[in-house]
Amino acid sequence: MYHKTIKGLETIIDVQEKIQDMMKIAGETNTMIMEMEETILKTSINNRMTNATNILEIFEDLRYLIQSNMKDWVYQIQRRLANELDAYSKRGN
Repeated sequence: MYHKTIKGLETIIDVQEKIQDMMKIAGETNTMIMEMEETILKTSINNRMTNATNILEIFEDLRYLIQSNMKDWVYQIQRRLANELDAYSKRGN
């Protein structure tokens, strides 16, 4: 009977050690999951910031193109007006 009691106690100790090992693994797993979530969140934020930066750069490019086109249009209109004025003055009016 003494031998059975010792054997039972050893089994309980083994089970407790296994439970501690499992708890340690669970803790490490939880830490890994938290690190993965943090990485995913940072990546998501970086992607959004990159997208926002890209959109701003596109807007700046569009603004430049529009301004360039407007300058070109103004120049063309001025040329036409100058040509019309020149033609009008040559007609003697």
